[in-house]
Amino acid sequence: MADSTLIQSLIIGATADQSHRRQIETFLAGGTIVAGDVVSSEPSKTGPDKALYVIQAANVATGNALAIGVALDAAAAGDRVRVVVSGYVEGVNCTAGTIGAAGLALSAGKGAAGQVNASANTDLAGCFGVSLEAKGATTANKVAMMVKPQF
Repeated sequence: MADSTLIQSLIIGATADQSHRRQIETFLAGGTIVAGDVVSSEPSKTGPDKALYVIQAANVATGNALAIGVALDAAAAGDRVRVVVSGYVEGVNCTAGTIGAAGLALSAGKGAAGQVNASANTDLAGCFGVSLEAKGATTANKVAMMVKPQF
């Protein structure tokens, strides 16, 4: 849980880790997670553990409504994992599908588990975030994006 929120910091040439325009929360991994995976709440847990544990977001054809953010670290079951729940993140997995440009609405867990894909008008989960580049512009099968607050 965050102790404070930085209101404004203007660091020209800031790295992704210095960006104040994102929120990072720490969770426990409910299974294997790869850095850059879209993660979701762990629905098999009970009570408040549903908000404590995350897993790789399952593939849902219309977008995964349980998705809450993007993992910054690889993790095994029980490990702590930092998750961007709002704001800028780079290196998000998107092997399946096409993200052809910046500014596209993205769905979580669509096309493949743990990945983002371009949204379609038939998606039911809502917009997970917005692409800031075309797929593979910086790294093959990855995209930089802004995650919309889901958590």
